[in-house]
Amino acid sequence: MTKIFTRMGDGSPLEMTEAELRGDIEDGISQAVEKGDVPPLTQEEIEYLVELFKRDDRFVGVPLGKEVILSYDAATLKIKRHALFEDRINALAIYERLLGADTLELCHVDYSYKVLKPIVSYEQATLEQALYNTHAPLFYGAMPNLGLYTQPDGPFPNPMELLPQGRIEEGRAAYDQMVEAAVEDICFIAEAMWESGADAINFDTVGASGDPDFKASLMAVERLRGKYPDLPIMVGMAGEFVLGMHGEMYYDGVRLAGLYPKDQLALAEKAGAAIFGPVVNTNANESTPWNLARTIALIKPCGETASIPIHANMGMGVGAVPVTDYPPVDVVSRASKAMVELCRLDGL
Repeated sequence: MTKIFTRMGDGSPLEMTEAELRGDIEDGISQAVEKGDVPPLTQEEIEYLVELFKRDDRFVGVPLGKEVILSYDAATLKIKRHALFEDRINALAIYERLLGADTLELCHVDYSYKVLKPIVSYEQATLEQALYNTHAPLFYGAMPNLGLYTQPDGPFPNPMELLPQGRIEEGRAAYDQMVEAAVEDICFIAEAMWESGADAINFDTVGASGDPDFKASLMAVERLRGKYPDLPIMVGMAGEFVLGMHGEMYYDGVRLAGLYPKDQLALAEKAGAAIFGPVVNTNANESTPWNLARTIALIKPCGETASIPIHANMGMGVGAVPVTDYPPVDVVSRASKAMVELCRLDGL
């Protein structure tokens, strides 16, 4: 019986029969339907995925003219991961002129808004110089990262120490204070970089600290949108659902804990985001077909309902891309093609 070559979620090689392939795709879809309250994929879409993985091409792509925009987070940091010790402006030039990037992002090695406040004037100068040396739209990005606001490094008590002690109200009060402080810091940096010429601002890894992190980001987007109507803000999520670290945080009357991509999108649109980046985490113990079917089922409703562009997060460990530093191109290209064609995405 002919075997189909694919990968596990950790990137290791895997051979499957067509029946096994189909079974994994259907199981991934059913898991998304159960957890994310989304409709299942159609039989036609299932057959599309089966045929996609049966192809023996090393690399696949969308038809000519169906390409989408590629956006990047922490671009200047990722160049250094490959032992290319260029300064940040040269790193942006590599992305633009060698890699053909559609958009660029300047960031600092301390990739969080809080720690940027003391050095914001230096970041403004670097941004201005980068604008002289590049042509593509230049984002400035960082993470809300509410974890930096807890003691001993931050000013507020650590809820992760208070909650196990049963001090629930004190822990929640600390989260409330952290949200207020984070909104101020995010807006301070975003305003400074926008006024220095940034083409857009990226809120990256939103929700990494759970519902307080997501709330702070939504509040910051809303405030910035009110002050700068033309400021494009990209909101890229950290995970497929919002962890209820506080548990009782609301935005626009909606409880944030437990929200999956389609509901995250609705709030990001209300707050004023210009681009939304949904995330579905890769399960390293399952096959790529399982992960991709599940990812498409969870993100497809975003493409069907969004009034803003959707740039799904597809990097190491998300978007059905294997959890490895150098994801194999055979499964990355299949995941990218399927996501664009089945989820009606505007970008990746």
